[in-house]
Amino acid sequence: MLFFEESSVDKRYFKGIKKVGENMAIENTKVKIEKALKKIEHPEISSTLFDLGMIKDIDIKEDKVTLILKVPMLDIPIKDYLINDIKSAVKKENKKVEVEINIEEMNEDERAKFMKEAKEAWRG
Repeated sequence: MLFFEESSVDKRYFKGIKKVGENMAIENTKVKIEKALKKIEHPEISSTLFDLGMIKDIDIKEDKVTLILKVPMLDIPIKDYLINDIKSAVKKENKKVEVEINIEEMNEDERAKFMKEAKEAWRG
């Protein structure tokens, strides 16, 4: 019969395994959140916000998601709708995470590309 003494090496090893498992869980959550963000459909255009260049600079930490929502004009009427869709998609993957969305207006090149894609995929 073998008996093992608990040593500091054993403790470090098992703490290391626990840390690896936690890191894998965090990475898995990051992947799920990023996939969810990339699937959000624009309500009026047959395309995703990501494909339209509206979601930028996604930063996912353990307890916080930060991103930029680029809009063609700051006063677009569906801005709150888009913000709610983004928050809902993130919260569906992790209810505890804080979501910070920074709104920026598209530059001329981004707006031109957006308008071209919007015209081609308009649902109206």
